[in-house]
Amino acid sequence: MNKTLKFLLIAACSLILPVAAQASEALQLDKAPLRFDNASLQNGAKLFVNYCLNCHGASSVRYNRLRDIGLTEEQIRDNLMFTGEKVGDLMRTALRREDAKQWFGVVPPDLSVIARARSSESGSGADWIYTYLRQFYRDDSRPTGWNNALFPNVGMPNVLWALQGEQQAHFAEVKDEQGGVAKHLEKLDIAVPGKLTKDQFDKEVADLVSFITWMGEPAQVLRQQIGWWVLAVLSVLAVLSYALKRAFWKDVH
Repeated sequence: MNKTLKFLLIAACSLILPVAAQASEALQLDKAPLRFDNASLQNGAKLFVNYCLNCHGASSVRYNRLRDIGLTEEQIRDNLMFTGEKVGDLMRTALRREDAKQWFGVVPPDLSVIARARSSESGSGADWIYTYLRQFYRDDSRPTGWNNALFPNVGMPNVLWALQGEQQAHFAEVKDEQGGVAKHLEKLDIAVPGKLTKDQFDKEVADLVSFITWMGEPAQVLRQQIGWWVLAVLSVLAVLSYALKRAFWKDVH
């Protein structure tokens, strides 16, 4: 019985591992150029409120937490709040779950910790979001008119299309091991230009992703700064400890 069980496990692994390897190879993520300075985070907050908060919430973050990125309560209220919320309220969407389910087929996820949730062996969650937001292309066969190279048949439309423009997908037919023919995405290019150039759009997406990443752990910048100081203090202590050890043992042969 044990031998049979071991055989079945080995057989299952031999089938699963190649599939997992192929999926990992197909998932090529671009490195997100994260920046956590106040200017980048403030721009990311503006993009998040204008383009994401209509459907996605950030229910673990309060508006007044944006003071940590250099905004005053007055700036938050005048520039980032449009539906009568209070500065101490959570960043929730006004979209009802029932409507979201009907329009998109699924309720859009809360984005408070999405950067952590999307982390994998292929890259960080920030890398995934950065790649995903830049991989939309026109697809008239989809209900929204959009598809995504990283997340095929996604229910979300390209909310940043006015900035990026409309991308067109180019496919090539590739024969698989069984002799069938499958479509392989070769490239995406801009068919209808948007308001921004490619480099400008990539920078805007980087700021947006930086803000989404910051939301998952607003104290991470301070934590990293403290970490460098801790390492510096430990280094000094290590040198002093070594000097003290040599002083104690100098007469021991």
